[in-house]
Amino acid sequence: MTSPVSPSDHVSPRAALPAAQYAASRHAAWLGAAAIITDEVGRVLLVHPTYREDDSWLLPGGVVEAGEHPHVTCRREITEELGLDLPLSAVLAVHSFSPHHPDLQPATACPGEIRFIFDGGTLRPDQVEAIRLPHEELSEYAFLETRDAVQRLRPVDGQIMLAAYRARLGNTATAHLADGWHILDVPALDRHDVHVRYRPLWDSPLHRGPVPGQLPVLQAWAWCFVPDGRVVLVADPGPRGALPMLPGGTVETTDATPEDTLHREAAEEAQLTLTDPVRLGWVLDETGEVYGGVGPNARLRLAARVTAIGPAAVDPATGHPFVRLLATPAQAAALLGWGPPGARQARLAAETARERWGLPTARSAAIEEIPAEGMRLS
Repeated sequence: MTSPVSPSDHVSPRAALPAAQYAASRHAAWLGAAAIITDEVGRVLLVHPTYREDDSWLLPGGVVEAGEHPHVTCRREITEELGLDLPLSAVLAVHSFSPHHPDLQPATACPGEIRFIFDGGTLRPDQVEAIRLPHEELSEYAFLETRDAVQRLRPVDGQIMLAAYRARLGNTATAHLADGWHILDVPALDRHDVHVRYRPLWDSPLHRGPVPGQLPVLQAWAWCFVPDGRVVLVADPGPRGALPMLPGGTVETTDATPEDTLHREAAEEAQLTLTDPVRLGWVLDETGEVYGGVGPNARLRLAARVTAIGPAAVDPATGHPFVRLLATPAQAAALLGWGPPGARQARLAAETARERWGLPTARSAAIEEIPAEGMRLS
């Protein structure tokens, strides 16, 4: 079979433009490169440039120089701006910026820009301590929750940052954006404006033994596994975005056991039917501040098997339905903002699911939304 022929294949040499005229006719645009870099609890690194009149912040990165590839630019700029040599593991987003976008500063003669956002990974505490800024160019840096980071970035830069970071969290394909908006299908985390929240108890150890008798159990959350080894997360929409949680909640006086709390909350929040909950351990809350300063108490962590997922329904405590997501345990830990202890707890939950129920270990899946009509589980 012959290959299709393009009309341009029949252009005669005399009809072709001279090289210089052809080159001048091609669209020109600036090139930029930046990176998503986080700390261990998922806060995004921003830098504060000294040269911006609007006082806005930036992701680490900069301008691609003549003849330079964007990934080379990104690594060079990270070294120059932070004093770190970081590998780049993925292209998270590619953004096309039009020359007349309202976020451009007045009198900026920009022909448009193509910006590449790379994954610069997660910094260990010793790497954070090693950051050194060029103070003539950058006055400070900060690790910020995404909800706070967007307040310091120009609006379009905030949209780019969120899309890139969510591509990393959700294990989705590279996000393709034009003037801050997705041009292809919008992934679930973007569609529902899901953010990672720093949790004050992220570094609290998980105690594996029984809860001491003098400690009241005021909370029960669970890693709820579907048959393919993924877990269910719920996210409560709000004016500043949706915050992900494990199913579960506060132990009420009407609950005979924390397991009863889990069954009730999982049904109300996510319309889950659970079986065989098993206690993984507990986390010490020394102040009970979230419960009105009641003092030391235990926050119980469990694993359970999901046997049915019903149609979405209104949560009686909030008056609206929650977003329901399926994620691998590792993705769930990252979204919860629990840092290394959360990752260890996710591995423990996955091991429990494999050993107790024979469930597979879920790896490299994209986060997806549970449909409003629910799901049949085989």
